[in-house]
Amino acid sequence: MATPAPHGAPHGPESTAVPPELARLLRDQLEAVADEVEAEVLTEVPEYAARSADATSRALLRSGVVQALTLFVDHIADPRARGDSITAIYHELGRGEALEGHSLETLQSALRVGGLHAWRLLGRTTDELGLDSSVMAGLGELAFRTVHEVAEAAAAGYAEGQLRSTDELERRRGRLLALLLGEGPVSPEAVRDLAHGARWTVPPYVAVVVLAATPEQRDEERPLAAAGALVDMESRPPRMLVPDPDGSGGFGGRAFALALRGRPAAIGPTVPLTEAARSLRWATRALGLMGRGILPRQGAVRCADHLSTLLLHGDEPLLEQLRARALAPLDAVSEQQRGRLAETLLAWLLGGGNVPDAAARLHIHPQTVRYRLRQLEKLFGESALHDPGNRLDLILALTSAQKGEEFLNSRP
Repeated sequence: MATPAPHGAPHGPESTAVPPELARLLRDQLEAVADEVEAEVLTEVPEYAARSADATSRALLRSGVVQALTLFVDHIADPRARGDSITAIYHELGRGEALEGHSLETLQSALRVGGLHAWRLLGRTTDELGLDSSVMAGLGELAFRTVHEVAEAAAAGYAEGQLRSTDELERRRGRLLALLLGEGPVSPEAVRDLAHGARWTVPPYVAVVVLAATPEQRDEERPLAAAGALVDMESRPPRMLVPDPDGSGGFGGRAFALALRGRPAAIGPTVPLTEAARSLRWATRALGLMGRGILPRQGAVRCADHLSTLLLHGDEPLLEQLRARALAPLDAVSEQQRGRLAETLLAWLLGGGNVPDAAARLHIHPQTVRYRLRQLEKLFGESALHDPGNRLDLILALTSAQKGEEFLNSRP
């Protein structure tokens, strides 16, 4: 945002009454004035004082002071001069401040402090020369004009730098996310280097969230990511890496659900930072199971709450073989009977072989459960239903089939 012209800034070069020959006298004192203005800025603007130990930062400050004073004296020598080369320097100074992550207010404070102090010093010189008040007024107008021009140039450069800084920061964070979620080994040193350039604090633990893709990537559907999250909305499925997921910035409470803006999401397990790809794999698998209805279709589903389901579906061809072998005896009955018998068998197994418990689970009479169990014993054999290893296989097969809604097609 451009700095507005100070009150009293001239509207044209003809408004000054400063004799051009004064420029030569003031130019002779420019370096001495620059010394005092630089010292004043370091005293009055703490941010610049903190940077003074850095030779590059100190040189930039000195250059800025000298260039502004030079522009001021140039305006005295020729009020019609534009000073484009000097304002271009301030444009770059403003751009550099943005790229370094510094505040525009800091630079503008330095301009105000430096401009006021320079005006006082040069005013003292004109007093010593015995110049009249009209000259002092003209100098004031030119001083205001100078500060306004360099501040406006710096603000324009800062705005440009902010845009480029944001784009570059996003690119760096994208590279960091690609490294963390890639298939190859992750070097902690490489992560630290990329994180430094991306202004990202390296956490010890992370979790990956994958989001259900939408037909159109509208801005209003972009999730409001948790603090410090690295987000990639261009991948399929979209994903984000959340630091400290079990801490204050994590998934607990209503805030995270609101941040997702209603998009279904799967939350991978919390893992060490260098194992983020593992969290992504589990979250992606969970999102696929959500789409099939095996896990809840809506809301944020945490892998940690569905480990057995994820384990069962980790090798689907093998699971299908288990189901086919364990439930083969049910192929001898009709589809309607198969659903009722499978449902009863699972309830009975989960209840530890307790008939009343199974009846309560199914909301049917215990006698109905006993009748169905006699049918099941004929199909499977009595010993098969009581063998511990076979019972485990039946529970796994029936549970996975139930989640897939493969036999729940009839109710008593």
